[in-house]
This record gives sequence, structure tokens and C-alpha cells, in this order.
Amino acid sequence: MPEHMSICVIGSGYVGLVAAACFADMGHKVVCVDNDEVRVKQLCEGGVPIFEEHLPELLAKHAGTNVVFTSRLADAVEQSEAVFIAVGTPQGDGGAADLSYVEAVVAEIARAIKSYKVIVEKSTVPVYTNDWIRRVLHRHGVDQDLFDVVSNPEFLREGTAVTDFLHPDRIVVGARNEQSAEILRRVYQPLTGGAYYAQPGAVPGTCGMGRPAKLLVTSTQSAEIIKHASNAFLAMKISFINAVANLAEAVDADIEDIAAGIGLDSRIGPKFLRAGLGYGGSCFPKDVAAFHWVAQERGVNLQLLEEVRKINDTQREVFFNKVRSALWTLRGKRLAALGLAFKGDTDDIRESPAIAIVKQLLQAGAIVTAYDPAAMERAKETLPPAANLKYAEDLYEAAKDADAALILTDWKEFAQIDLARLNRALRFPIVIDGRNLFKPREMQSHGFTYVSVGRQASYQAQEGKPRESPV
Repeated sequence: MPEHMSICVIGSGYVGLVAAACFADMGHKVVCVDNDEVRVKQLCEGGVPIFEEHLPELLAKHAGTNVVFTSRLADAVEQSEAVFIAVGTPQGDGGAADLSYVEAVVAEIARAIKSYKVIVEKSTVPVYTNDWIRRVLHRHGVDQDLFDVVSNPEFLREGTAVTDFLHPDRIVVGARNEQSAEILRRVYQPLTGGAYYAQPGAVPGTCGMGRPAKLLVTSTQSAEIIKHASNAFLAMKISFINAVANLAEAVDADIEDIAAGIGLDSRIGPKFLRAGLGYGGSCFPKDVAAFHWVAQERGVNLQLLEEVRKINDTQREVFFNKVRSALWTLRGKRLAALGLAFKGDTDDIRESPAIAIVKQLLQAGAIVTAYDPAAMERAKETLPPAANLKYAEDLYEAAKDADAALILTDWKEFAQIDLARLNRALRFPIVIDGRNLFKPREMQSHGFTYVSVGRQASYQAQEGKPRESPV
């Protein structure tokens, strides 16, 4: 492995914690800083505050050696060559990113700089944030020879973030000079040189010794735009296929066949062409809004992004209407809500379409029993248990005596449901699938009325009387 570097990562959320663990696995010495003393204590004691594949193993492997956790930012900055800022940039008024957390951290970094440091934007930020970081450092009296500011956006998907970090499609570095660019090249040398992939216990993925990660050096402005433009384009693909799904349904076509046909075009590809409830999470909604806001501020009309957002919001209404159409009335109906996270393989419920739909169902008078393999504790903070909302230990308990089962998150566990057992558990054999996890013919053969997205609903030959629930 190449010689290790000393790295400080500020923030222990999805981006910061994954970055810290992965840098440690690459052989670097990492100090991860957070001002949340409770979280720091949890991490120091071996706890893992987020659900992410491979992350517990990496933290257990390197905690106390290659990665340590602290709330003492000044000490961490002083002993590091590169300081990565990975704090939150939530959506603010009018769609603009709220950069107050970034500014506060930069002001604190300024008070700790005594020798040359490379300050790295890892948080998702709008164009020209790099310039503002430089200005804040200058305003706090930091000599311009003691720092450079580099843009290094992340392209991680929650649920596969560790693999995405260590086996990236590309590493983007926006630098003003060769000195700072070279520091980032050294940081990522274990990946770009391929040495990481030869070490025992390396996280498996698409890269390897013969196919190492690629690093692209650009201007700081280009790097900042690359991140927002990438997420906006992917969100556009999702909204596009959902719009086509509504057309497919209207003309008795099958969106799964259509998406397969589109995805076989090498210029387009199959990824992000899954019709469903639309996008959610911590990135796409706020990044689309922030990118649109930046364009407006510069007098550029990116009206396309507003349409992307509208289609995404409309998709939730489309699904809610499917539920109402299948059940006629919702007041007093017992519904199993399968999935609460915004997508499978994560416990993140931020901007989750599933949460939004559950709220709508409760407002309509339905009685909901919810289950999610990982996100229930987080969901309870937003949707506390009540007379009309309960949480189940497994999906079959959620389905027991329900008038219908709603699939709201694309967990692999849900795609592997024992359909015969699900049929027996439900009061009526009705499944309304917002993630298209099943084939309509298969569901019909198991006796279900099956409603999905962008495909014709399949009904039982005869919907009989309500059945007694099995003992």
C-alpha cells in the first residue's frame, strides 16, 4: 500500500462516516470530528448510527487504530494534511442550500490552522462555495499561503455507499493549483493505483488491479456543477420513466418492457429507469432544488428541473389514487404498509415517498400497520405509534387481517415474499405495489388482485367475500 496520509473528516453523517471508514481501509490515518458528543461517544464505544452495508465491519476493523472519533476539531485539524468538510447542507428558503453549517465549520478551522492545509469540500454544495470558503478563511486572518480549497464531491448511493466510495465510477477533484491537486492524488492513490484492491480483506466491487479507479481534475466550479448536474440528470431519468409509465398504463402497455427496451440503448443504459413512487432521500430532492436555484440566480432558465420535481410529486398522488381506486373508500380500512425508507438497503427516511403516502393514508382515515427491515425506529420519530398506526415485527404480522398490502420500498426481502403465506394473512388478497417487484401473471396465479405502476391491474376472476383470517 502507498504511504498513509493524515486526514481529518468533519461530520459523521452518511458522507462523513463512510468517507472516514473508507479512508481508513485505504491505509490512511483518520480523525473523524463531530460536535454531537452523544454520537461521538456511541462511535467510540463501537456503535454504528446509520444502516449501511460493510460500514460496521470497517469501523470494527479500524476503530482506535486507523480511525478515531473526537469532538476536538482544532487538534484534529492541526495533525492532518487534508481536512474534509462533510457536514449537512439542508435545503433552505426558495430551494437554496443552507450553507450555515459549512461556514461555521470553516470559521472553526480558520482558528486551528498553523501550517499548510488542503481544505476539501465533500459536502454537496452549489457552485462558488469554494470561493466563499476562501473568503471566510481570509476574513478570519488565515494567510493565503497556509491553505488551498479543493472541491471533491461524493457520488454515493445510500445502501451501497461503501462500495461506491471504494469502487467509484470516477473521482472528481476541483483544484486551483497543482500543489493541492497532488495532495488529493495522494489521498486516492490506493484506489487509482490499484493497490487497495490487492490487499487482503478489500471490499469487493467493480474496480481492481487491472481496472483501477479514475480521477478527473477540473476547475473548482466545474467540480461543484458536476455533482449537482449528475444528481439532477438522474432525477430526470426517474421522473421521465414515471411519466412514461402513466402513458403506458393509459394505453395498456407494460412499463417494464418499455424500460427494458429503452435501457438496451447503450447511449441511455438501464439504470434509474425503474418506474415507481419517485425519488426521495437526502440528495435528489434538495440537489434538484439547489441546482435550479443557482441557475435562476445566474439568469439561466432550467425550467426542466421544475418539471422533474412536479412529476416526482405527482407520482405519489398517482399511487394514492391507485389505493383509493382498489379499495373504494379508505376510512376504517386496515392497510399493511411494507417499507418506510426512501429506498431499500438504508434506514434513511428523509423525503421518503413511503412516509408521505402513509401520512396521506392516515389523514384519509385508514388504519395502518407498518413494517420496514431497518427504518422503523427513525420512522417512529416522525410517525409515532397511535390508535391508527402500529408497527409490526415482520411483514406477515403487518399483513394479518389487512384489507390490502402496499409495497412502498424496494427491499429485497419484499421481492422474496412467500406469496401463499401473504395471501393467507391478508383479509382480502389485494397487493398494491409501488415498486413493481412482481410480475402481474405471477400475482394473479397466486390469487391476488394486483395493482402496480405503468402496467394494467390484474384482478381475481371473482373477488369473493371477506375471508376469516387464519389462526
